[in-house]
Formats: sequence, C-alpha cells, structure tokens
Amino acid sequence: MASDNIVSTNVELATFYVGEALCGIDILNIQEINKQIEVTVVPQSSDFVTGVLNLRGRIVTVVDLGKKLGLSSIEMSKDNRNIIVDSKDEQIGLLVDRISDVLIAKSSQIEPAPANIGNIQGKFFKGVYKTDNSLIGILNIDEVLND
Repeated sequence: MASDNIVSTNVELATFYVGEALCGIDILNIQEINKQIEVTVVPQSSDFVTGVLNLRGRIVTVVDLGKKLGLSSIEMSKDNRNIIVDSKDEQIGLLVDRISDVLIAKSSQIEPAPANIGNIQGKFFKGVYKTDNSLIGILNIDEVLND
C-alpha cells in the first residue's frame, strides 16, 4: 500500500517555545511532558541546571533549555513545562516556556540547520522545518545534553 511509504517518511514533532524561538523534538525521543516545576536546587551544578525533581521515584535532572541554548533563562510561569527525554540512560527534564502543537513533518522537507537560528548555535539542531507561518528548529537532543 502506498500509505505505508508515507508513514515511514514522516516525523512527528512536539513543538514548544524557548523565548520566541519555536523548537521541535521528534516525539519518539520524549518520555512525557509534565508541569511539575518544583525542583530541588543542586549546589555547585552547572548554571543551566535548574535542579532535580522526583518523578515517580526517579530522580530527573532539570535543564533550563533557554540557558543551555545560550538564550535568556526560562521565565517561570503557569505555562512552563518539563519535556522529559532519555539521554545516556538517564532521564532529563528540559524546562521550556510553553508547549505548542504536535505536527507531522515530511522528512524530505526538513532542511539542514543554518549556522544559527534566532541567535542559537546551529550545532544544537538536526535541521529546520518550515510551515506556512513559522520556522521550527528541530533539536538535536544529544548535542544539547552533551556535557
């Protein structure tokens, strides 16, 4: 069937905002999205580490994605969310300003990332996807959490 080919060439992206930058992550890389923002501060941790939280008995390190990407810190509000991803056998929470939509992107329409996107270094992105009214930077989770 032709529809089988279509499925294999699409990527589902969970999109979210870090400041004004619209970013996306392949939904297969996400464990869950939650709004638990009460974290325990970890002394002497990297400046982009907000702290840790207890997620059903597992300790999750929470990273301020704004700081990690070289932007300003995430401003705390009721819209903040933690996007929980697996990285090197550990769960990491990416603190973002707010969640947007899940969209289906055709792999063939994902373009290579430019040197920078909205003042964010291109190394943090796998590529970009253009919609009718926005440009979505697709995060390279391994590169973002490489530290």
